[in-house]
Amino acid sequence: MALPLFDTHAHLISDDWDTYPPRPLRPDLPTPKRTDFTVTAEALIAMMDEHGVTEACLVQRGHLYGYDNGYILESARRYPGRLHPVVILDPQDPATPGRYRDMVKNDHVRGFRMAHTRPWILDTAWVSSPQSMEVWKACADLGTPMTLILFMKQLPYLLPLIKIIARRFPDLPILLDHGGMPYGMTQYEVRLAEEAGEEVRLPGPPHFGIDQTIEIFTDMPNVHFKITEINMERLVAENVRPAHIIRRMVDSFGPDRLMWGSDVGQSTLWSYAEKAAMARAAADFLTEEEARKFLHDNAARVYSRAG
Repeated sequence: MALPLFDTHAHLISDDWDTYPPRPLRPDLPTPKRTDFTVTAEALIAMMDEHGVTEACLVQRGHLYGYDNGYILESARRYPGRLHPVVILDPQDPATPGRYRDMVKNDHVRGFRMAHTRPWILDTAWVSSPQSMEVWKACADLGTPMTLILFMKQLPYLLPLIKIIARRFPDLPILLDHGGMPYGMTQYEVRLAEEAGEEVRLPGPPHFGIDQTIEIFTDMPNVHFKITEINMERLVAENVRPAHIIRRMVDSFGPDRLMWGSDVGQSTLWSYAEKAAMARAAADFLTEEEARKFLHDNAARVYSRAG
């Protein structure tokens, strides 16, 4: 029997564009275009039921809806216990910590996601300005995980910064989307590199670049790593079997700090069925206990304590 899955990284897209229109993350950015596909809450639940996924985190798709988290909040209300909202709010807004505390109390929000709007601007304010640190404190007070998505050119200076913050909040679960490593390079970043005439070459075995990036977190048990279709796309492109990098990560960080997420609603190369199958195959070199933790139990533990 296949091991159960907990999807830590599902993006919803409503089919009601009037109620949930696209919104920019910042006023100076253009309004996003509508996608040519949707992933409604009902569709996600049906896919979860079909493929043995017990629960899912609804990660706000900020580059479509901006800071309007309305659709994921409403969807979680309709499927309590199965869908858990992870919201994006402006960390530079003084009202954000109070608004987030209200969301956790009243809307069953299970996590905060910090997301940068422009990968080519190499700054740290969105993570560590005095105002941003108030958001970190709110998450720590509430026990809700903090998730960050990092772009590849930001890794050399953001990873050490996150380690400093992780030491400040040792009981706060911190999740790095797409692993926070070279094989987490998004298709968007690949396209930007290609347009700039840069060759995309990723580090090979046995370390896959882990030794030069996230291995600084070896002694930081509150830092966790999500493995998603973003990672799978890069691994397949480099002809690397995902099970090798998962084994390498468990060897470095232990079995309690890896989680799986589908990235449905954003990554569209594979169907949900294929995503689920690839997740289970990525655990081929793990023991059954290690695999169960990676695919389900670690996420269930982190998100069950949230809020």
